[in-house]
Amino acid sequence: MNIKEQLTLLTRGALEILPKGNLEQKLKLSQKEGRPLRVKAGFDPTAPDLHLGHTVLLEKLRQFQICGHQVVFLIGDFTGMIGDPTGKNETRPPLTHEEVLINAETYKEQVFKVLDPAQTEVRFNSEWLNHLQAADLIRIAAKATVARMLERDDFEKRYKSGQPIAIHEFLYPLIQGYDSVALDADVELGGNDQKFNLLMGRQLQEAYGKSPQAILTMPLLEGLDGVNKMSKSLNNYVGVAEAAKEQFGKLMSISDNLMIKYYELLTDADLIEIKSMHPMEAKKHLAAMIVDRFHGKGTGQKAREGFESQFTKKEVPDDVPETTLAIGGDSGLWIARALTQAGLTQSNGEAVRLIKQGALSIDGEKIGDKDYQLQMGGPYLIKLGKRRFVNLTVA
Repeated sequence: MNIKEQLTLLTRGALEILPKGNLEQKLKLSQKEGRPLRVKAGFDPTAPDLHLGHTVLLEKLRQFQICGHQVVFLIGDFTGMIGDPTGKNETRPPLTHEEVLINAETYKEQVFKVLDPAQTEVRFNSEWLNHLQAADLIRIAAKATVARMLERDDFEKRYKSGQPIAIHEFLYPLIQGYDSVALDADVELGGNDQKFNLLMGRQLQEAYGKSPQAILTMPLLEGLDGVNKMSKSLNNYVGVAEAAKEQFGKLMSISDNLMIKYYELLTDADLIEIKSMHPMEAKKHLAAMIVDRFHGKGTGQKAREGFESQFTKKEVPDDVPETTLAIGGDSGLWIARALTQAGLTQSNGEAVRLIKQGALSIDGEKIGDKDYQLQMGGPYLIKLGKRRFVNLTVA
């Protein structure tokens, strides 16, 4: 790929490139020197299982590999014992070394479902951090100020509210930053909540006389609820190690808007092409792609067939009536009007009430949005309550 093509792929879905224009400079230097960039992303093994939220960074690392660069997948077995305070309003309890090692092994098994092993270095930051002496740590600490640390949003809020901040929490961004020094990172990736820590890496590289890394931040992925960050604790996640059927079914529950974001952050599919597809078809395509990635080629199609077969067996009569309605405007046909015109409800008001009660499904997907718009196409299999069905085409 030329520089322009690389930038188009690598900046897809990214929030920030820091400093501005620095990634392009790094790519040009890589081309000039004939060497791949060293692209680092760190993962603290605080839980044994990855979910799709973690794979946003893995997908971006994979794209760097497509462009011919070397990925350093850094497992923070040392920093995991400190506990990243990012986004926390209280001190996080550290993991034991045994817990960290168990989780780290699970990570290694899962990441190569996305990354190419031939272009990936798996490193543990205990390789260099375990050997630091007290004097070394003091020298690293001398490279930053307390005022700089308190610029971090979570630290600042806790300081102003009188909540305690332990000294070891100040060490976390310093030690994470030192990883970039030890690995000679050209580029570091992270979530937008890691921006302070990533910038600390640049600061320390400069302090140690090294070329500071470019930084690329990615947005946090919302979970299945479309509101909160994907998290196992909120039960809004799709696990990397979950069964194919479970992954497919969960992905079919996301909203159309969230589906586009998943495409952007978790795949390199052509978004213009995806947006031209019927939303239900696009969602099934996405679910099959994700299942294929984590369970092998062809498993996505099998999961799709299983999903469709399971749905069609759920009390769908053989003689479902067919109706064609005209689209109501540029934005589509309002679902309440469609239900009324198709004879499933007596009025738009009744339709809205039933939608709010959760009685509506379209092609097997529950629809609770009273303002939902049907787009041109179909036929859509519409079910209202337990016994009202129609195959509806919007023309």
